[in-house]
Formats: sequence, structure tokens, C-alpha cells
Amino acid sequence: MKILVTGAAGFIGFHLVKSLLCKGYQVVGIDNINAYYDVNLKYARLKELGIAKEDAEIFLNHANGECHQKQFTFVRINLEDREELPKLFQKYQFDIVCNLAAQAGVRYSIENPETYIDSNIVGYLNLLECCRHYTIKHLLYASSSSVYGENKKVPFSATDTVDHPISLYAATKKSNELMAYTYSHLYGIPTTGLRFFTVYGPWGRPDMAIYLFADAIAKNKPIQVFNEGRMSRDFTYIDDIVTGIELLLNKPPVHKNNKAAHKIMNIGNGNPKSLGAFINAIEYSMGVKAIKEFLPMQPGDVLQTWADVSEIEALGYKSKTNIDAGVEQFVEWFKKYNN
Repeated sequence: MKILVTGAAGFIGFHLVKSLLCKGYQVVGIDNINAYYDVNLKYARLKELGIAKEDAEIFLNHANGECHQKQFTFVRINLEDREELPKLFQKYQFDIVCNLAAQAGVRYSIENPETYIDSNIVGYLNLLECCRHYTIKHLLYASSSSVYGENKKVPFSATDTVDHPISLYAATKKSNELMAYTYSHLYGIPTTGLRFFTVYGPWGRPDMAIYLFADAIAKNKPIQVFNEGRMSRDFTYIDDIVTGIELLLNKPPVHKNNKAAHKIMNIGNGNPKSLGAFINAIEYSMGVKAIKEFLPMQPGDVLQTWADVSEIEALGYKSKTNIDAGVEQFVEWFKKYNN
């Protein structure tokens, strides 16, 4: 089985590719390696997958724009590249596509809206068109718990109404879900939207809370605690996220009773923790008390997230990593990566 993973140099994409390769799948990973955060972290992830930086720097539409390593092929390409992307699909004839490529970040979307439209809407449409024309058996794509906005009912269920996103990032993710449903309805493409809940762990992005907190603590600088810490999140360790994705890979939705072959699944821990408890776990693992700077609630932020994971648990999923163990694994990696 041949699987395409977009965003392969990203946080979740890297971990998924690594796990799929260990299980013997043939994987093609693509990424544009943009400069939203330090590209050296992206190159370091690819190095873990056996791809050298000098090879990964070359775009597909230049000579030798593909890197091969055993069962893994890496291609640097933009999803917005409407000419080159179909050529990739034609060459490899993928069975399954897992789209994890996106412009991430709630706060960044407030200042850089065009970037989100280019990547999360235009690039995503190009991917849908390729899935349409090259007979993909299953398209899984990253959505986000951000689509729930300020919903008061908890835990958040995939059947809840999510018509009021409070950030452009969330709006693009909701748009992805609607576009996938339309393509499933019109063209019969089985599609599954994955609503991830506050993913953390080794190799995480530098703009994520856990990385920002650990970095500030290591440098004896204050950490910024918004809304005085009166927030809670359904923190989900990266290995549990990957387990959920892999569980769904070979379970495409089926078109029946005039309903499109499309579904939405929460992948979370199902056990939210306060921001204070999260910070305490980081302090304990680092052996240092944080200097805290309390700030007001930020635009686009929500007070709580909490995943209803009953649907995916019925398929055999179980989040196994508690917050103390997960934070300890992150801190161990953080210290090693940052010397």
C-alpha cells in the first residue's frame, strides 16, 4: 500500500511517517519547508527519517527534486503548485492520502490571513482535485479542535454545530471539512476529517505552549500565562494522535442511504487538564520553577477544549499517555535537541 503524507517535515507528519515506515508501509512525504518557524527543526526531523538537508532543499520542479530512503521518498513541493502536484499523483498512484500540511497557529492567522488562504484553502483544493482524478481510496485530513470555537457544551462532539469559528485558522479548517464533504458527495471520494486536540510531544513546533514554556524556563525568562491560567485543554500526546490516525487509515467511510462517504472524528485525550497543571508538569520535569507573567485572554483563544472520543474509542482507540509522562518525554527531547 502506498501512502502520501503531506506536511511530512512537520510535527505530526514526521511522527506519522516514522511510525508508518516502522510498520512496513511505502510512504511518499511532501513538504514545502516554509519559514513559519525555524527550518532547521524541519530538516532535523527529515534527517531522522534518513533524508539529508542538501537533498531536502531542492524543489520538485528542479533537477533531482526527489529523495529516496528505503521505503520513504521525500519531495519538496507546495500544495499551491497546481502544475506539479498532479504529476506526483500520476507517478506514484497513491492508495491513501493523509493531508497534514497546513499553515498552523491561531494567533498568527490574525496578522497573516493571506498565508492561511493560500495554504489551507487553495492548496487543499488542489489536493482534492488530485484525489478526484487519481482514484484515491481514502483521504484523511487534519482539522482542528479550534472549529468548536466558544461552544459551551462539553465534551465537544463531532456532531455539534460548529458555525462560529473565532479565528481565521479555525475558519479554514471548517472550510476544509465542508469542501471534503462536497467532494465525497459529488465524486464518491471517502474522506475523514481529523479534529486534533492540543497535540504535544518531542519534535513539537517552537510556537506551541509547551516549547515556549520550556524555552523560557531554560533561559530564566518569564513565561506568558494568558487569562491568569484559567483555561483548560485536552492535551493529547503525539503517539496517541498517531495511533488514532493509523487506526482510521484502513477504515474509509462508506457511501450509503444517500449520505456522502465522509465523517469527522475527534482525536484527543478525553481528559482535559488546567493550564496550571500543565505548567506544573513542565516545572517538575525541568526541575525549575517558572517565572510567570500573567496576561489577558488573547484574541482567538478559547477557555476550554474537551474531546468526546467515544466514537473513535468504539473502534479500539485509547489515549494511553498521561500528562506527566508526556511532558517528561518532551522535556527529555527538548534538552537533548537544544544541548
